[in-house]
Amino acid sequence: MLEALANPLLEGLHEQRIPEPCCIVIFGASGDLTRRKLIPALYSLAADHLLPSHLAILGCGRTDQTTEQFREDMKGGCEKFARAAFKQDVWDDFVQGLYYMPGNFDDDASFAALKTQVLEIEGKHGLPGNRLFYLAIPPSQFPIVGRGLASGGLTYKCEPNQPFSRLIIEKPFGRDLESARSLNRVLREGWEEEQIYRIDHYLGKETVQNIMAFRFGNAIFEPLWNNNYVDHVEITVAESIGTGGRGGYYETSGALRDMVQNHIFQLLTMTAMEPPISTTADAIRDEKVKVLQALRPLSPQEVPANTVRGQYVAGAVDGEDAPGYQEEGGVAPGSATETFVALKVLIDNWRWAGVPFYIRTGKRLPKRVSEISIVFRKVPHLLFKGAQIEPNVLAIRIQPDEGIVLKVGSKVPGAAMKINPVLMEFRYGTSFGAEPPEAYERLLLDSLLGDSTLFTRSDEVEASWRWINRVLEAWQQGAPPDPYPSGTWGPASADDLLHRDGRHWRHL
Repeated sequence: MLEALANPLLEGLHEQRIPEPCCIVIFGASGDLTRRKLIPALYSLAADHLLPSHLAILGCGRTDQTTEQFREDMKGGCEKFARAAFKQDVWDDFVQGLYYMPGNFDDDASFAALKTQVLEIEGKHGLPGNRLFYLAIPPSQFPIVGRGLASGGLTYKCEPNQPFSRLIIEKPFGRDLESARSLNRVLREGWEEEQIYRIDHYLGKETVQNIMAFRFGNAIFEPLWNNNYVDHVEITVAESIGTGGRGGYYETSGALRDMVQNHIFQLLTMTAMEPPISTTADAIRDEKVKVLQALRPLSPQEVPANTVRGQYVAGAVDGEDAPGYQEEGGVAPGSATETFVALKVLIDNWRWAGVPFYIRTGKRLPKRVSEISIVFRKVPHLLFKGAQIEPNVLAIRIQPDEGIVLKVGSKVPGAAMKINPVLMEFRYGTSFGAEPPEAYERLLLDSLLGDSTLFTRSDEVEASWRWINRVLEAWQQGAPPDPYPSGTWGPASADDLLHRDGRHWRHL
């Protein structure tokens, strides 16, 4: 079975390290991300004894509340959302280092006050000056806060024997190539590239990380991972929900910006990259950038034939009525924003020449599922006359039920030579006796340790936008999105994208 093959916990891996004492400052601490993800992730790390004994967390936000009110709100978040079971003794210890500071943080005075507060907290908890700043705020504020921290004397340069300063920013990293370059340029005015951690929570998922272990740790798979044996690759990231009350935000992004440029391109690069020369952060990220640079650019004339954009209309999901996108709050009448994207992508390099990567993502689809499917070529000679043999498929399930499934053909018991597909399956929950850590746990821990492997580098961001820009520009001059009923797998044109090549989407 695949449990043994896919187990990344092999001898010789680095032992778990504990970060240095640190002060974590979270901007946007009164927002949903902090309550649902960040503080519960830090609490779970504390419950697993993976945080330093000396740690403080300062939440900064526009909401006018006290530290006690903030602590009570975060307690509710940990009780409801933390992976680790809530234990009062763990919380009692954790909460002693949790603080809140209200403010707008848009001028010199506010950053001077922040520095005073940080120094006071560091003195109280005996911290050496290590600081991690997390920007859980709108992208328009990234430059303001990034500059304010640097000019306000809250950061250090990357020098030996000096406390560290690190900056975590949430996606989106720009909304096109020009804005991404501008953001990178502004941040580098006060920060060095190695201090900037661009977070994409998809890379924190265990199954995504396990792609490397599965490919490069098993001799039977890596030799097949190329155009000699692979027919095509499918990457699906489907959501059953709509905009979730974020219609105003979604109007400024759309599925291509919101999902493809970051999450899905991360999955693509991890799947397609060459073996890195080492497991260092830059060695791995170098190979990911090479994949993005090898993506075949689409001309304006090629975009219609290789891309599909759709927008959901009223329908039903899981038996419940669902409104159309233009009926959601914050959505402009007659909006042409896409809620579904399908792409055919080619990688012009030795390994993947001629192998199409089919990508699809959308909202109001039948189920929530994220999966990478490696579809192998059919057998070259059909030995068994009359048998309908399906191609082998290696499916890497990212969510839900994280795991890996290999579909092979096997003879059905009996006198006749009948071959049916069977599944060899590995799931984290059953194989390791526990669910994998939440993505934010891994990424927060890595940022505290100074490991940037699972974070996006500036050249990677710009390379992905360079390809996406061509599609965005062509769409602006093209037809509006194709409608699809909520609860279906997107517009018919998405099926046609594969049918023209004699293929079809896998049933999920």
